[in-house]
Amino acid sequence: MRTTRGGSRNLNKDLYLPVDMKHTVTFSDKREICQLGQGTYQMGHRAKEEIQALRRGIDLGMTLIDTAEMYGTEELVGKAIAGCRDKAFLVSKVLPGNASYEGTKRACERSLRKLSTDRIDLYLLHWTGQYPFSETVRAMTELQREGKIIRWGMSNLDVPDMERILALPHGTDCAANQVLYNLKDRGIEYDLLPWSETHNIPVMAYTPLGEGRLRNHRTLVEMAQRHHATPTQIMLAWVMRNPNVIAIPKASSIMHVEENFYSLDLELTDEDLQEIDKEFPIPTRKIPLAGW
Repeated sequence: MRTTRGGSRNLNKDLYLPVDMKHTVTFSDKREICQLGQGTYQMGHRAKEEIQALRRGIDLGMTLIDTAEMYGTEELVGKAIAGCRDKAFLVSKVLPGNASYEGTKRACERSLRKLSTDRIDLYLLHWTGQYPFSETVRAMTELQREGKIIRWGMSNLDVPDMERILALPHGTDCAANQVLYNLKDRGIEYDLLPWSETHNIPVMAYTPLGEGRLRNHRTLVEMAQRHHATPTQIMLAWVMRNPNVIAIPKASSIMHVEENFYSLDLELTDEDLQEIDKEFPIPTRKIPLAGW
């Protein structure tokens, strides 16, 4: 069972201390990152508030910020990290339609300009497309050698495709795989999650709150009441119960950032986990990877 940093989950309390670094995931190059990051998909409607929220997250130690050329949020992220770039851990993605050898390099250059930075900490292929993995990986390896990206990885790839990646030249440098994972979408637990643990490849969980569909679920509401927490915090603590998983929820306001932050303060009991498994069963068969 994972242990957590002590302290109150009172959302009205001022927060000054960064995340307890026990709650980190370690990449193969020994870089540690907080298990709780920040997503930006569908941001941009309230840019000023969203920039303030991202900066608050960085101040709290939630330094990983996830974006993509498809999201249209790279410029917003660039503004959010202005003046604190060295604290931030930037993740962006190349669209499959741009993921040829030359296309990947051009896409990365565009992302660097929009992010107003000279490097991306983790650059991912967003999902599989028409170009061979070998082209994309060759381009990413060169971008890494040039210092334009620090590490590279994949998104929305299941076990067979991940094995193809590892078989390529430099394929074992693949640093992460970002996939859909939440209480309602547990398919990766059947094979992809254990495979990733075996190969020491961290998993990034997007949509860890299930797009908010479960906030009023009776089991989660009652569990939150017992823990003096919120259903959102219960869901995030559940996703992060596995030390190889990084959760990247979107939070468009400082209030929501701080609510997410307090999930790191929450310890789910064995009884809690059993109750969750009863309501949201563990997969007993292979389920096609959800997402793209």
